[in-house]
Amino acid sequence: MKIKVLETEREKCQRVVALLEDMARATGVSIDIAEVTDRQDIERLGATATPAILIDGALVHGGSMPTRDQAANWLKAKTPGFLDRPTRHLFFTGKGGVGKTSLSTATALALADAGKRVLLVSTDAASNLDEMLGIELRNKPSPVPGAPGLSVLNIDPDAAAESYRRRVLAQMDASASDTDRATVREQLSGACTTEIASFDEFASLLFDAADDYDHVVFDTAPTGHTLRLLSLPQAWSGFLAGNDRGASCLGPHSGLMMQEVRFKTAMDALTDPGRTTIILVARADKSAIVEAARTSEELHTLGLNNQRLVINGVFHASDPDDMVAVAIWTLEQRALDEMPTCLQSLPQDQVPLRSFDTVGLAALRALFTANASPAIKSNAANDPIEPLPGLDALADELALAEHGLIMVMGKGGVGKTTLAAALALGLIRRGKTVHLSTTDPAAHLAGTLDAEVSGLHVDRIDPKVETQRYIAKVMASKSSGLNAQEKALLLEDLRSPCTEEVAVFHAFSKIVNEARSAFVVLDTAPTGHSLLLMDATGAYHRQTLREFEGLGSGRVTTPLMRLQDGTYTKIILVTLPEVTPVSQAAALQDDLRRAGVEPYAWVINKSILAAGTLDPLLQARMAGEREQMRRVAGGLAERLFVVPWRTTPPVGNLELSRLVSKPQDKEDADDGRPASVH
Repeated sequence: MKIKVLETEREKCQRVVALLEDMARATGVSIDIAEVTDRQDIERLGATATPAILIDGALVHGGSMPTRDQAANWLKAKTPGFLDRPTRHLFFTGKGGVGKTSLSTATALALADAGKRVLLVSTDAASNLDEMLGIELRNKPSPVPGAPGLSVLNIDPDAAAESYRRRVLAQMDASASDTDRATVREQLSGACTTEIASFDEFASLLFDAADDYDHVVFDTAPTGHTLRLLSLPQAWSGFLAGNDRGASCLGPHSGLMMQEVRFKTAMDALTDPGRTTIILVARADKSAIVEAARTSEELHTLGLNNQRLVINGVFHASDPDDMVAVAIWTLEQRALDEMPTCLQSLPQDQVPLRSFDTVGLAALRALFTANASPAIKSNAANDPIEPLPGLDALADELALAEHGLIMVMGKGGVGKTTLAAALALGLIRRGKTVHLSTTDPAAHLAGTLDAEVSGLHVDRIDPKVETQRYIAKVMASKSSGLNAQEKALLLEDLRSPCTEEVAVFHAFSKIVNEARSAFVVLDTAPTGHSLLLMDATGAYHRQTLREFEGLGSGRVTTPLMRLQDGTYTKIILVTLPEVTPVSQAAALQDDLRRAGVEPYAWVINKSILAAGTLDPLLQARMAGEREQMRRVAGGLAERLFVVPWRTTPPVGNLELSRLVSKPQDKEDADDGRPASVH
């Protein structure tokens, strides 16, 4: 919110500014104040009496000192534009960690409070809607206590896949034998079946399955996975158009053909601006804004043109002498000023940073209300906590081995890519050879490192590249002896969208095996996408053991066995010191343990508490941060490390190296970036 205070008397002008700044701190509203003291400038701006106040170019007051009630009323948050005459479908997407779940849930709640019947849907396999709303998520609509008119639904991939299998089997001829049916069920056990079945559930909510609701609000998985989901209708429709025979990875061709009409109906709904609004969520952060711009362009190519932009968690420093707060504010303003043109042209809303975590109905209702601020309940909010070691200590521990796989995992937006790159550089500094790679469809390794490093090999598992390699490999090994027509049919089958999942798994397996003789640091995709990859790893493991049954267990070592071996693989869980990321990291740890994989360590990233600040808003958030650090240290993590929020962004080899350097080895002064929490 941009404010101009017009007053020729300097002292009176500063009293008005102080009042507005005080109210902004109290309400959590981000403001940018300018003082105008020149009489001619004041007249030119339309004020006839002073002190006068302009907010976002509109003259709202003149001729007297404003009261606190007037200031509070001016600073009330505006209702976001997407709540003004909303379409039936509201689709929230964006980079991991930008607040999609908070905004989508607060939106659904606001619509329900306005008397609408609303269905809130999560398409994220790692959703934390259950914690936000305090209810158990199910794969059917469940009413939310305390929010009449609001129901919530989580698309369960496993349940969706089983429902899909039953429908395909029901399409088979009555004369089909039990063996035929068993073969089809086995064909329908892969990750690609889960993917297409999940989309089928999603698509049904765009038409007949949600007829009882006025609005359907979608909280999606992080960008890369969401783009994959939205591109499925075109990909599968194109495959079906040229394939009149079986599609082995998804069972009989009839099973897919019955989806074709649903695919078209889904795309018709998504591309209709009268029915669907795509809400791109970003933070005032360069990487989040760049990804929002890329997503916007890709969605345009899919025909999804009714887009809006929301900048979430916008911060305004209240103390010009607080180096940490001013650095945060400066970086945010720079990111907003450098916003790509394609985003500048979109309708835009800004939601200020709040002093509270958006967990529970009261906090969610307060998100769009400037002067509501639920208190954080803590009996020991300001008590000191035990010092925690920094990332340099973790690099020291990892370097004790001669080789191994280091997998950096966590919720989207917690800084996995940054920490993976820093750990790779830390191992290089400790005399190791390292392969740094990523499985994230929205990889950012190239933008994190800024120069080549001796002993460090950097690449990524590019789904499109790996798919082409896989197709070429299969064609070379299986096409020998086939005639032209048979080769064409084989190639046609390989061009199905599910081939990509198989290709990515094979590339992942290859990288896992490389750790037998060197260090491999793997930056994984956000939690939900990584779990699908882990599912594929488990399915391959079970299939391989069946094939080698009776031949002796020593003859085969699967990728899952490598991940289960704590001397071979070390899983690093990255989180932020906030309720939601910590809960999702804990849920991911539970999923890994069920697969027999034990995480090695947790890293709490971007700690404001560790950085040190006296800003009132940030201080309020630090109380919650202490609670989360105690929660993690109190039983969730066997080993815990912390990375403070840095006044200089950890981008580029020099800044990344500082994250893993011992304090005495740093080439610069500490400049307020402590390596431990007190």
